[in-house]
Amino acid sequence: MGNEVEQAYDHCQQIAKEHARNFYYAFRTLPARKRRAIYAAYAFCRLCDDISDEDLPPGEKDRQFAETRRHLADSRDGSATEPVFRAISDASHAFHIPFDYYEEVIEGVEMDLTKTRFANFDELKEYCYKVASVVGLICIEVFGYDDAQAREYAVDMGLAMQLTNILRDVKEDAERDRIYLPQDDMARFGYTEQDLMNGVVNDSFRALMEFEVGRARSYYDKSRKLFPLIHPEARVCPSLLHATYSRVLDRIESSGYNVFERRIGLSKPTKLLLVAKLWAGTLLPSVPKPSLKR
Repeated sequence: MGNEVEQAYDHCQQIAKEHARNFYYAFRTLPARKRRAIYAAYAFCRLCDDISDEDLPPGEKDRQFAETRRHLADSRDGSATEPVFRAISDASHAFHIPFDYYEEVIEGVEMDLTKTRFANFDELKEYCYKVASVVGLICIEVFGYDDAQAREYAVDMGLAMQLTNILRDVKEDAERDRIYLPQDDMARFGYTEQDLMNGVVNDSFRALMEFEVGRARSYYDKSRKLFPLIHPEARVCPSLLHATYSRVLDRIESSGYNVFERRIGLSKPTKLLLVAKLWAGTLLPSVPKPSLKR
């Protein structure tokens, strides 16, 4: 591997180490070659998210996304010079990742510039597919799989994880005037936008959140079928992401759905314990898998 490409991967690893939180522990379980490719994919997604979330005029965000697309075109033809795009170029050619996936991620993140409300779950599902499920499709090309059904389950897992993010980040998103909870669900449970902006936790909110948690959990249940289809040396990574994010969902539930009081997450020791348990359970199949129940 050329020195410039190595430096590009090192740059992506540093981005992941600084920002990945839940993801970084999972990435570390991968073999080195696959791990570096996942760092590159994460760094690309982080770059797109940062453009969307930065306090910049809309025209400047449009300019930066146009520049991102130009760099992506350079990645496709192998002429990229920017570190993140040099790394995804190398990784995508090595693991046969379709470059159209990256374009779909950009399209999804761009939706945040113009769409701050979702009439129903079908609209939200399209958004979640582009910003999360497509990332899952990128990842499984790196992980390796032999059954095409893996793509379906990767999509389900992306939906589950993004729905978890939405439920965890209700407060932060509302502060940016973004409401991802489907409008028809809010109406069904009698919870208003003004209630949400005021951080009201009442019976209507708890019923709404219980419904949304159940929806997310159904996607976690379906996506468990992904793990046996992933090549064994990479299986711990998606298993750990699944366990980590589904545990966050459990914490939301056990908090009485009060996501306004504090940001719900897992402590570093809890994450490391999950790594140890899942690594043993996945790589040593003859040993009974320990329970991850609380």
